[in-house]
Amino acid sequence: MTLAPVGPAPVNVDAVKTADGTLVVYSACQTNADCSTLDPDQPVYSDYEIYTAAGKLLQQVHNRWGGMLQDAAPVALPAGRYRVVARTNGYGVVTVPVVIGAGQRTVLHLEGGAGWPDRPAATAADTVRLPDGQIVGWKAAASL
Repeated sequence: MTLAPVGPAPVNVDAVKTADGTLVVYSACQTNADCSTLDPDQPVYSDYEIYTAAGKLLQQVHNRWGGMLQDAAPVALPAGRYRVVARTNGYGVVTVPVVIGAGQRTVLHLEGGAGWPDRPAATAADTVRLPDGQIVGWKAAASL
């Protein structure tokens, strides 16, 4: 399954003046996670791959960041267009085109959408969703 392009939030209050942007992917939780060294109540996100717009493998991401309370790993990328191939809860592996803006953060929610931070502000016109309506991220602006 390939989804519509996801980009940074329309109003990005976290924007900073840098040439790179940040990608964060909340992928499906990893099966058989080793909970003996981690907090068993924290999700362990599955690894994923980032490809260039031309289809060349750019990076394999080990999707864990932080100490015992791990989170999805932030990845710095030059502004541009990429493709993320990752596992999602309920749909298997998906391909998501992403747009990275300079100094902006692009976030994908493939873990089931529970973490979507701004659900009241989201409309069908400005979000990318899975077939069941779960929000994956903000629709990429045409100007990026």
